[in-house]
Amino acid sequence: MNTRPVLDSSSGPFGLSVSFNADNSCFSVALENGFRIYMTKSGDMNSVREVGGGIGCAEMVGRTNYIALVGGGKQPKFPQNKVCPQRSEWIWVDADGYKVQIWNDSKQIVSTSLEFKTPIQRVRISTSHLVVVLLNKVGIYKMKVPPDKLAEYETVNNPFGLCSLGKKIVAFPGMNAGQVRLFDLTSGNISIINAHNSPLRALALNRDDDMVATASEQGTLVRLWSFPSCTKFTEYRRGVDPAAIFSIAFSPSGLMLAVTSDKSTLHIFNVEDRMSDTDPKQHKWGILSKVPLLPRQFSDHYSNATAKFEMGEEPDDNPVSRSATFNAGIPGVPGGKPPKGVVGWTDENTIFVVGAGSDARWEKFIVGVNSDGRRIVYREGWKKYLE
Repeated sequence: MNTRPVLDSSSGPFGLSVSFNADNSCFSVALENGFRIYMTKSGDMNSVREVGGGIGCAEMVGRTNYIALVGGGKQPKFPQNKVCPQRSEWIWVDADGYKVQIWNDSKQIVSTSLEFKTPIQRVRISTSHLVVVLLNKVGIYKMKVPPDKLAEYETVNNPFGLCSLGKKIVAFPGMNAGQVRLFDLTSGNISIINAHNSPLRALALNRDDDMVATASEQGTLVRLWSFPSCTKFTEYRRGVDPAAIFSIAFSPSGLMLAVTSDKSTLHIFNVEDRMSDTDPKQHKWGILSKVPLLPRQFSDHYSNATAKFEMGEEPDDNPVSRSATFNAGIPGVPGGKPPKGVVGWTDENTIFVVGAGSDARWEKFIVGVNSDGRRIVYREGWKKYLE
């Protein structure tokens, strides 16, 4: 029997989506009436903007005053460029379609915009490039006013807006389920990795752009791929039973990988462990990991440390979808549902996990080593940041 109370999103702010900036020093939250910016290390609000409509996706351009906005929610500010004529700070563009608006927060005006004929699933942006993810297409642009299109590629259904923008490459789904495309921002060359047999659920680049982590909607394995060779470096087992992988993130050095899932578990994998044979004493199954002919679950490499994070209580009619074929829900929001378990590292020992929704949470985790030399991770603090 479900004894959880049903939460009324009308009683307070409802986070439609949440996203870290490039160095994870801040995170942005899209709301039914605008967006907010928070300082990651404290979880304190830095700024709030009410724009007279819903914002489904707000992506910061590093630590600059520019933010890419996509309309969303019950009454989107966009996609059809709905503006209030009484508000002079909004620039009117007389065209129908779905918009990405580049917002200048210091001047509180839209500096430039892009229009598309189909809904926008996600935006990734840096000081040099902009990537717009549609359900079956990815557009890559050089950041100018107006943005200059470099390339455009068709993809499989990508309702979660999967895309990772690095300094040198862009990673996004290919034409086939489980396939990853890597676009070289300098040369324009394309590389392809056949990463999984089932549709992708998460992917991430490390800071050096020489490794990409992937997970499928099955959620049992996380694989690491080297770039530019596009060969498999290693793979890790999250667990035996299926799960929805919420977020994957490399530590700043690239020597650790953090993964969250709908099991409310934060996993830490030591990438350097796969550079040499792991001591059976450190393995989850001990000496059984070296016994031949046992199922591979006994020899696979598991996380070195785990901790529980809070997904928060949500109404029963607001489930988080596992399937990458899901294509419904809140307009303008990646995946159609408020994300949970979004991971950001601020340094090699500190991880923050944030989620959106009516019960939006900020949590701080510390990674360390215990007296036995084993990796540990524990929660140091948390708050409901929208209250």
